[in-house]
Amino acid sequence: MPAAPPSPPPVIPARIDHYENFPVASWLCPPRLRAPIAAIYHFARTADDIADEGSAAPAARLADLAAYRAELHAAACGQAPAPRWAPVFGPLAAQMQAHALPLAPLEDLLSAFEQDVAFTRDGAAYADWPALLDYCRRSANPVGRLLLHLYGVTDEAALRESDAICTALQLINFWQDLSVDIPRGRYYLPLAECAAHGIAITHPATQFATLRPDEKATKLIAACAHQAGDQMQKGLPLVHRIPGRAGWELRAVAQGALCVLGQVQRLGAQALVRRPTLRKSHLPGVAWRMLWM
Repeated sequence: MPAAPPSPPPVIPARIDHYENFPVASWLCPPRLRAPIAAIYHFARTADDIADEGSAAPAARLADLAAYRAELHAAACGQAPAPRWAPVFGPLAAQMQAHALPLAPLEDLLSAFEQDVAFTRDGAAYADWPALLDYCRRSANPVGRLLLHLYGVTDEAALRESDAICTALQLINFWQDLSVDIPRGRYYLPLAECAAHGIAITHPATQFATLRPDEKATKLIAACAHQAGDQMQKGLPLVHRIPGRAGWELRAVAQGALCVLGQVQRLGAQALVRRPTLRKSHLPGVAWRMLWM
């Protein structure tokens, strides 16, 4: 989980053409951990681009992700990276060796990216909350566990809290990006939750595109936002387990995410057509809530 002090830190993104809500390897991060965090971020960002960017066919994306997984295994064995992704796997291999980074969380991330491709190709949606939370377990929770590994925090309570925060961050990102994801064929509103609010989705590829900002959709998004907020509250005690600058950065990440979630809640069904963002004008409030924590 990323971390920040009474004044939210500047973002140092792995690639400046990607919008980021929250800090990545900010100056608040302990200097000795900036290199491994940046290596993990580059690994995940590049894999996400393979799954999501450009015009490649799904079969080509899956083939590239399989090759990317083979490069990960080679890096774990200390082998020199192939030229194609050397800027990713050269630094990652060095940091895996220097910090004994576990392989399993990195593989889980790739599994989630592969699922993204398959779901987009098939026009599929998540049946219910357990299915969506399992996706979050692989798409988001591994990042928090890798960071806890770097911080030397390994107790089970901290791992559970980390998972809750990371799942909340992923869910908040989904509800923030509804207006972007649905047109791209990414459907994260669980079908069972839709049905519970009187919205029957039997053909996601066509019916999600016809969702309208009405009262039913407002109640649906409110329920989804509540789920994300509940997950975040379960994880927030973790900020008191992470010492120093890393703990402050975690506060910044959590409060920045809650600020975005608040915007989603205020927008209601309008989140289907408008994307809330974290702006400079929000930072004083985020900083105050960080201090209040």
